[in-house]
Amino acid sequence: METKYINRNLPTTIFICAVCLWTACNEAPTKEYVSWSAYGGSAENIHYSSLRQIDTSNVSQLEPAWAYRTGDADTVHFSQIQCNPIIVNGILYGTTPTTKLFAVDAATGQHKWTFDPADSTQQNNGARFILNNNRGVTYWQGGDDARILYTAGSFVYAVNAATGKLVDSFGTHGRVDLHDGLGRDVGDRFVTATSPGIIYNDLFILGSRVDEGSAAAPGHIRAYDVHSGKIKWIFHTIPQPGEYGYDTWDDPNAYQHIGGANSWGGFALDKERGILFAPTGSASFDFYGGKRLGANLFANCLLALDAATGQRKWHFQFVHHDVWDRDVPCAPALVTVKKEGASVDAVAQVTKQGMVYIFDRETGQPVYPIEEKAIDTSLALRGDKIWPTQPIVSRPAPFVRQRFTDNDLNPYLPDSSRAKLKKDLAGYRYGNMYMPPNTQTMVLLPGLDGGAEWGGPSYDPETGMLYVNANEMPWLITMRENKTGPPKAENYGQAGKRLYDRHCMSCHGGDRKGAGNYPSLLGVATRYKEPDLLSLINSGRRMMPAFGHLNTEEKAAIMSFITEQKLQQSRSFKLQPSKADSFLNLPYSMTGYYKFLSPEGYPAISPPWGTLTAINLHTGDHVWKTTLGEYAELKAKGVPATGTENYGGSVVTAGGLLFIAAARDGKLRAFNKFSGKLLWEYDLPAPGFATPSVYEVNGRQFIVIACGGGKLRTTSGDTYMAFALPPQSK
Repeated sequence: METKYINRNLPTTIFICAVCLWTACNEAPTKEYVSWSAYGGSAENIHYSSLRQIDTSNVSQLEPAWAYRTGDADTVHFSQIQCNPIIVNGILYGTTPTTKLFAVDAATGQHKWTFDPADSTQQNNGARFILNNNRGVTYWQGGDDARILYTAGSFVYAVNAATGKLVDSFGTHGRVDLHDGLGRDVGDRFVTATSPGIIYNDLFILGSRVDEGSAAAPGHIRAYDVHSGKIKWIFHTIPQPGEYGYDTWDDPNAYQHIGGANSWGGFALDKERGILFAPTGSASFDFYGGKRLGANLFANCLLALDAATGQRKWHFQFVHHDVWDRDVPCAPALVTVKKEGASVDAVAQVTKQGMVYIFDRETGQPVYPIEEKAIDTSLALRGDKIWPTQPIVSRPAPFVRQRFTDNDLNPYLPDSSRAKLKKDLAGYRYGNMYMPPNTQTMVLLPGLDGGAEWGGPSYDPETGMLYVNANEMPWLITMRENKTGPPKAENYGQAGKRLYDRHCMSCHGGDRKGAGNYPSLLGVATRYKEPDLLSLINSGRRMMPAFGHLNTEEKAAIMSFITEQKLQQSRSFKLQPSKADSFLNLPYSMTGYYKFLSPEGYPAISPPWGTLTAINLHTGDHVWKTTLGEYAELKAKGVPATGTENYGGSVVTAGGLLFIAAARDGKLRAFNKFSGKLLWEYDLPAPGFATPSVYEVNGRQFIVIACGGGKLRTTSGDTYMAFALPPQSK
């Protein structure tokens, strides 16, 4: 096959081997995927449907079948819905912008029940409730007992699937606190879960999302008894004495202090073999590793665990001693690859770096060779030791650019803007993707949001094709040296600035104007009353972690600084004695999450900015690649389709189609899965930063997408939209 790049604004010629495609399509998979009862469609997490009612010949006739509004969008604070809903026995289960759980008739969208975790929290001793993004829920059934298990805030809830009521026998009156059972006191730390867990027999296996700063809880993976909520096994992603990987941390006490290495992207499960595949994120702190020297297992890994016991079978680490926030961003896909005449049951993992790694499921042996390549470690920050090599896979080729040069600057900008970018670039470090961060700004490409992101790929078992959507957005990383300790005398304003720089600057920027996906704090006093702001600092909200580890005086000082309360700032700050913890007091902080943008707000890099790539896993070849998303104002000026940043995954079907929303322009699209040709698109009420679900009820096939918006400063929404063919066209 010959790879061709598709620009949808221009005539295209696609060279695809018809014999290969025909042969592949007539080698039907042994398993049918006709339901969507789990996150990603199935335990294999391949985002695939065997349904064929909607196909390339009739997809243009798709129309809205029903819409369900949850009624709780927060347009002021850019709420989102990232949920990939599940459908079981004709009932669709999903979550709302405020993490309520709901059930509707999957054929009509008619409401059945809603469970509000905030009500449950208020009834249980007033425990704090963290508002987090939720990407899906988990269904379990044993006889007449059917439950939905999902995370809202720091709690896992077990909800009766028929009534929406808590299952009182699970945990403590229907819920389990994720702070419990991690092996050390993390009661003041941020612990939640964005991706849903997975069921193996009567075990509910769950990862977590934790803080990415120095005050992070450990990201251990836990399996709960689905009946009682008791922990049945735990896998320590930061190994403890006597465990495999413990010696990859230079400090023997690292497990008592370091956090992260959490499996936040979800799981894939080989039920027949009883193997759980779990990706993990980086160890904290993300951008400075001087307090966690060594390779840092099991951060940045794909873990193959015995699903019944949690015992490690094999692992692969994609980044050694990560200082680039290169979390493994999503669950892998369980695939079958034909290699040298034999079929290999494999697991495919896409990464933020834009690579696809494929391993034998049982042995962990790479299907395509992987080489440890030397990197430049000369510019590491004081006290850090960058690992000298990183693993690079030979095939498939990267699906995004991995180097930035001055020739990559956006050509569609006014001359004055390009001149400014060139001037800025002259003061930056740029080039390869493994330059260590330091106090001179560097251009990081692929950026902090990929390459691949949490939506993950889709895989077609009929053809062996993997489809991955990706971002090509450069980010700017700058480190700032922290003061060695607080001065002997300071006022609230001075203390607030010092504490802000240490704990808040990396997200909201040194100028408090916000950066990346993080909001501005300028004028925050007009948006929040003081008690509400204090509650936010204590509990966190969506991407913002909790700061329970700070004492009362420190929180008050930060609030006085960000709200610009001059009278409060003039008060003398009394430093309260606290236990010294060198792991919390890092010598460097990042100045903020900044994308490399033009003065007009467009990416500084030349298009494409968002892509969709089809990869033949049998050969490692790219078959086709197209842009995903567009800017209407650039299109009106005659600029070819650029693609946009995109979040959420795709779905591929036996009807020859690939469905995806994800782009910031708010369209749901259907592509021909063989050629990449755009066949249909629809303007959603808000961008669909989520993965669609495909299902059938009463002989009619549906595609449903959560239209939550909010991300990338788009308008927030609260609608789930389902599409189908007109009844007479089925």
